[in-house]
Amino acid sequence: MGAGTEPAEARCDAAEGRVYLDHNATTPLAPEAAQAVQDAMHQAWGNPSSSHPAGRKAKELISSARESLARMVGGRPEDIVFTSGGTEANNMVIHTACRHFRESQARPGDSWGTPHIVTSSVEHDSIRLPLEQLVKESLAEATFVAVSPRSGRAEVDDVLAAIRPTTCLVSIMLANNETGVIMPVTELSQRVHALNQQRAAEGLPRILVHTDAAQMIGKGRVDVQELGVDYLTIVGHKFYGPRIGALYVRGPSTTTPLHPMLFGGGQERSFRPGTENTPMIAGLGQAAELVSKNWEAYEAHMRDVRDYLEARLEASFGKQRIHLNSHFTGSKRLCNTSNFSILGRGLQGPPRFCSAAGSPTTWRRTPCG
Repeated sequence: MGAGTEPAEARCDAAEGRVYLDHNATTPLAPEAAQAVQDAMHQAWGNPSSSHPAGRKAKELISSARESLARMVGGRPEDIVFTSGGTEANNMVIHTACRHFRESQARPGDSWGTPHIVTSSVEHDSIRLPLEQLVKESLAEATFVAVSPRSGRAEVDDVLAAIRPTTCLVSIMLANNETGVIMPVTELSQRVHALNQQRAAEGLPRILVHTDAAQMIGKGRVDVQELGVDYLTIVGHKFYGPRIGALYVRGPSTTTPLHPMLFGGGQERSFRPGTENTPMIAGLGQAAELVSKNWEAYEAHMRDVRDYLEARLEASFGKQRIHLNSHFTGSKRLCNTSNFSILGRGLQGPPRFCSAAGSPTTWRRTPCG
């Protein structure tokens, strides 16, 4: 992720005239993270639930990784629950919100109705599709708030306007993977918190706040205290870690509800049972350490590369033929992502492209439509 950390395969591709342009989909594994995975496979192969030395070694690695993830997002180790990835984490939040809604009736026999969830129209499928399925089964209602054509954001007032008495969750991504636009999650959390105080006095259910931070981590500051969210999704392979994830929960089952989707051996305090994948967790922890130490340098470098790309595009094609789709007045965007159109006849392929800068020699260009 930093200078000199790009895998050999990526350097070879660049040397052969090929560049990797898909960093918002997945990043190559940082050598430090790969080494942590390999070391854990050889040295921490024991079952973390076992009390013998091999098990204790694995358990220590998991605890260390948990501390690294907590440090990366400004939380506490006990607020981190390891998952298989972002999809599971997002589904767990939706599952929890709906179950908490139903279990929070004032008295037996009371009913607030069907749980309602508010999200945006540009969320990842692991938010959109579970909600659509719940709606199809009449188990929940959902509102998909359109992003503003002027800002590219899910505006706070629009999200709040969608809230109903039965709303139990608001889930808005921290940054969009195609436009790079950063959503106003901090302001949203503040407004929902104030609204919750009014709702409590009226006997209405608490609205939980979740953000999927998959695209933001490693590219900018992520601090759960500043964001004020109840849940935050962490996805390792978006910041040069292995394909595993975690969910930040502000005080799981104390301050904030968390209900498991699986039942088994009690791992992860029974929130996510199943023998832990120690090597992948160790790699995730190492990737988190790299982010904590270097995110400011990463952000500055990627912004320079992104801005250079956009300047070269305008110089090469002319400003009349290049439209930078992710330039919205008043909106901030990811340091590594550019969404642009090349206008005019004679072009082959889709008319719009995204570019997400990664290392000094890599880019991402994918159809955005």
